[in-house]
Amino acid sequence: MTFNYSFAVRILFAALFLNVPLSYAQNNPVPKPLIPPKALRPDIRVEYVMAVAPKSVRILYDESTGHAYFTCYDGEVYQIKNLLSKNPVAVRILNVEDHSIPRLQGGAIYKNTLFLTGNTKVNNGLGNKGRMVRYDLSGKGKPAMSVVFNTVEYGTNRTVFDHGWNALEISPDGQYIFVNSGARTDHGEVQDNNGAWPNARNGALTANVFRIPIDSKDLVLLDDEAKLKAGGYIYAEGIRNAYDIGFDGKGNLFGVSNSSDYDHNEDMFWIREGRHYGFPWVIGGIENPQQYPDWIPNPDTDPFIPRSAHAWAVRYFRNDPNFPKIPAGVKFSPGIQNLGPDANEYRGHSGKILDGDQTGVTVSTFTPHSSPLALFFDKKSALSKDFRGDGFTIRYSLGSRAVMMKPFTEQGADLLHLDLSYDKMTDNYFVKTTRIVEGFNAATDAVLIGNTAYVIEYGAMGGNIWKIIFPK
Repeated sequence: MTFNYSFAVRILFAALFLNVPLSYAQNNPVPKPLIPPKALRPDIRVEYVMAVAPKSVRILYDESTGHAYFTCYDGEVYQIKNLLSKNPVAVRILNVEDHSIPRLQGGAIYKNTLFLTGNTKVNNGLGNKGRMVRYDLSGKGKPAMSVVFNTVEYGTNRTVFDHGWNALEISPDGQYIFVNSGARTDHGEVQDNNGAWPNARNGALTANVFRIPIDSKDLVLLDDEAKLKAGGYIYAEGIRNAYDIGFDGKGNLFGVSNSSDYDHNEDMFWIREGRHYGFPWVIGGIENPQQYPDWIPNPDTDPFIPRSAHAWAVRYFRNDPNFPKIPAGVKFSPGIQNLGPDANEYRGHSGKILDGDQTGVTVSTFTPHSSPLALFFDKKSALSKDFRGDGFTIRYSLGSRAVMMKPFTEQGADLLHLDLSYDKMTDNYFVKTTRIVEGFNAATDAVLIGNTAYVIEYGAMGGNIWKIIFPK
C-alpha cells in the first residue's frame, strides 16, 4: 500500500522501519543519478555537486566564514569543504552522541555558531522532549556545545503524525532564533499512545512557532500556554507543521506548512507575532469537519477523505463530539492566496478537482498533499529582474507517484518561484506561483548563495546536492 505522507512523516517511517546505514562512507559515495533535475526556463542551469550521507535533511551556509554544512535526521552533522569549488568534500564533525538529539530535523548557522534542534524520547519511549543546542565553531578541535533549551516531557505517540521540532531561522537583527514545533496529530484528533497520555491532542509545545533569544542558555520550556506567552516564547499559533520558515529581504517571516490527510491545500503563511493561523479548526483555508459533533466520516459522502489516506485507514477521521471548541476571542489569520499559474489545484465544494486558472478561484496555498519544503528568498536582490527579491519553495511529493496527490496533478518534486505581492485591503500577501525546475528526488532543503541555489536531497541510502544557477 502506498501513502502520501508529509515529509516529516516519510522520514519518521524510514527511521522506524528501514534498515539503512547511519554514517557516510567518504570512499563509497552514492552514484551520480542518471536523470538530473530539469530546468523549465532556458536561462536557468542545473548542475550536479556531490553525493551526501543517508537521510540528509538541512543544508546551511555561513556568510561570515564561507563554510557550508549539512545535517542528517539521525544526528550527524557534516562540514562541506569547498562547496563553491569543483571538488567539494564532506567531513563529519558531529554525531548524535555529541548533542543528544537522535531525531535531528532543524539546523541554522549564524556568525560561526551552529544551532541544532529536534526531539528525544524519554520515559521508556512514552514521553517526548524538544531540544535545541548551539556549537561555537570558531575554535580549534572539537566544537564547544551549550544548551539553548529543553522542553519538559510531553506525550509522544505511536503514529506517523508526530512532527516534532524542526525549522530554524535567525532574525535579521541576530537577536532571536525562530523555531517551528509541528503538531503531534494529523488534524487535532486524540493521540493518547495507548492510554499513556489520556485525551492528549496538541498541547502548548506543538503546532506553534516559537521565538527564543539567541543568547539563551539552559531554558526549560513548559507545556503551559500562559507561561510560554508570558515569557515571550510563543510567537505564532495554529500552524500544523511549517517545516521551513524564512525571512524575506524586508524582514517579513514566512512559512510553508504541510496539511493533513484530508484534501486540504498546503498552506503558506505570513507569520506575524500574536497571530493564530487556524489549526486544528481551519487547515488549507478549509474547515476541519471533525470539530462538528454530528460529523460522520465516510469517503462515499465526503470526497475530501482519500480512501488511500493513512488517517482514514487507522480511523483518525472519526465522530468526535469532544473536539475542543475554537478559543473565545480568537480570530484566525488566513494563508497566502495562490493566483497560479501553477500548484493551485484544489477540491471544490462539489467534490470535483478544479484548477484555479480555469475557475478564477485562489487557494491557500498549494496543491493538496504536495508537501512544500525548502523555503528561501533572494534577500540580497542578487537575481535577475524576473526573480529579484522573490521567494522559492520545493515540493517534496511527485503527483505521478504519490497516490493522494495524483488525482490533483501529475506534477510535483519541483522548484516553485513565488512572486509575492502585498494587498492592503486584506492585509496579506498574494502569490504568483510558477514551476521553474522539476525532477528532484526527495529534495528537502536549499540555500541561496549569490545567484546559485544549492538543493539537498534526502535518501535512505544517500542523497545528492544540486546547484540551480539563476540568471544574475
